[in-house]
Amino acid sequence: MSTENRDTIYIGKKPLMAYVTSTLIQLSNSPQVNIKARGLSIGRAVDVAQIVVRRSDSRHSIGDIKIGSESLESQDGKKRNVSTIEIAVKRNN
Repeated sequence: MSTENRDTIYIGKKPLMAYVTSTLIQLSNSPQVNIKARGLSIGRAVDVAQIVVRRSDSRHSIGDIKIGSESLESQDGKKRNVSTIEIAVKRNN
């Protein structure tokens, strides 16, 4: 397993606080965690990053934010573009 996969939280349909807890646990072990989401989960990824930063009393901060799109094939065979986001959350020293 690569370092990138261990330090990445993929946002899906679980409760919001499950991702916040997972992010905080990862930040206790590594200096930076990437939160990744695509499509309708992008708003949830932003919420997770904001909750982690606001509740940590400046122990954590937002780093680089990358946005993009991926081309996926839908069930009916058509190509669709899906938006993506990657938010870096860093541990401050």
